[in-house]
This record gives sequence, C-alpha cells and structure tokens, in this order.
Amino acid sequence: MDATPTPTPTRRRLVLGSASPARLGLLKQAGLDPEVIVSGVDEDALTAPTPAELALVLATAKADTVAALPEARDALVIGCDSVLELDGQALGKPDDAEDATARWKAMRGRSGILRTGHCVIDTSNGRRAAATASTTVHFADPSDAEIAAYVATGEPLYVAGAFTLDGYSAPFVRGIEGDPGNVIGLSLPLLRTLLADLDIALTSLWTHQDA
Repeated sequence: MDATPTPTPTRRRLVLGSASPARLGLLKQAGLDPEVIVSGVDEDALTAPTPAELALVLATAKADTVAALPEARDALVIGCDSVLELDGQALGKPDDAEDATARWKAMRGRSGILRTGHCVIDTSNGRRAAATASTTVHFADPSDAEIAAYVATGEPLYVAGAFTLDGYSAPFVRGIEGDPGNVIGLSLPLLRTLLADLDIALTSLWTHQDA
C-alpha cells in the first residue's frame, strides 16, 4: 500500500507596505516575492524625539495602515522607512533640487547615520516585531559641479538623505560601517531576526520552494 504523501506547507503571503523599488529589489534578490501595497501614510505628519525613533514610528505607521486593509488578511506585512541622521537631525527625502543641493554641500566630507525602521506584522494573529537598524555612512567630497550634475539626475529627490548606494551617488560614498542593504532601504539580517521573533523562518518564505 502506498504511503500517503506529506502535504507541502503553504508559503505565507508576504506584503511590502512601501513603494520603494529598492526595497522590493532587495527582497527579490533574497529569494522572496512580496506583494506591494502602498500605505499612503503622510510621513510629514509624524514626529519623534530622535531620528532612530522617527524611523521606527514611520515604519510602524506604514505597517499598521497596510495590515488593517482587507487585502492584507493572513499576510506578513513589512513596513520600512529610512532617515539620515546628520547633526542630530532626521533628513528624509529632500523637498526639491535646491534642498538636495544644500544637503549634499552639508554632507560632503562628513559622516551620517542611516536609520531604517522595520516593522513586521502577522495579520493572522496580530503579533508584531519592530526595530531600527543603523549604518554609518562616510561621504566623499564631491565638487559643486559634481553635486549639480548628481542633482540634475533627479535621483536624490526620491531617496532618504538625498543619496543611495546603488545609484548615481555611489561614487560619492567613501565607505560604510554596517549593513549596506540597510542604506539601500531594508536590512535583511534584521528582517530575519524580526521574523524569528514571530516564530517564522525567513527560509520558509523563499519562492524556490514552490517549484
């Protein structure tokens, strides 16, 4: 008599509550395939005492908003948000090209701390885990002409701190201390830890297991 085959566990749905293509790219490169549901949270309306706390407040607000939607039922929702801490201030996306130029003139030759808040909510049971990852970024000393050329690409208007490691501004970053993915938008090691806090193995979410 043939043995009854063991059913393959159903992979949990993963939802990214962010419009960031960089975050989506990091998750896909790590073998995950999340759905995207943009939270629409008004980031300017939220405040916190420190940049690290602000990053977590923003991430939690995004995760909460998406988790409350019917289409996120029984899913694992990830909310993330990043700010650059410079001189104790939290710098998100610049307001315009003039703001981006001023940011880079203030950052060049110095170091800042990229803070990314992460919040994971299991909507099947309401459990959550959240934390902020921090990476020190050492900026090079681009000339005024280089800054103007970079701002003209439009890239800095769409990223926290007006820079990114995986784009036009990469040559203007001398080095980092910490997780590079965190600077791009999401720390995969921290995500693994947060999922483990919810008794979920990140490896159980790998898409290749569906084959």
